Amino acid sequence: MKCPFCGDPNTQVTDTRENDDGEVVRRRRRCVHCDKRFTTYERIDLKMPHIVKRNGNRSDFDHAKLSDSMKLALRKRPVTTEALEQAVDRIEARLLAMGENEVASEKIGELVMKELKKLDKVAYIRFASVYRNFADVDEFSEVIREVQSRPKRGRTSSPPPADPENDLFGN
Repeated sequence: MKCPFCGDPNTQVTDTRENDDGEVVRRRRRCVHCDKRFTTYERIDLKMPHIVKRNGNRSDFDHAKLSDSMKLALRKRPVTTEALEQAVDRIEARLLAMGENEVASEKIGELVMKELKKLDKVAYIRFASVYRNFADVDEFSEVIREVQSRPKRGRTSSPPPADPENDLFGN
């Protein structure tokens, strides 16, 4: 590592520490030539694939764009920011695991729909209606039926029948 003060390439590491999650290593260094001290940080530099759009154009992967599109679908839905970020992280991890230099935008859309389906069914339908560009109400209804046909988590039976004596409205 070159000294930022005098440019000499001979520096010594005097202290090394990792941050809490182990993602970044902080190193204190001392220049052998001018004896000045400075800090460097090391982190893994993973290269996300380029996105190939439907029209053939290519663009860089954009974390903010992915997150914003999911936030839009989840607008006014009871999903925490933490759950959203975890979903975005899972999508990015899958893209990295593919090991490809380029990924079709359709593949990213499918990954987003898969994550939204787990997070919130309404958000999933919102995103699917835009992503799949429904031509008519029948296509929209088909997606709704698909979501409704899946059993709800945590509910194994139908709710108990209403108790007429405890009916708040006296019906």
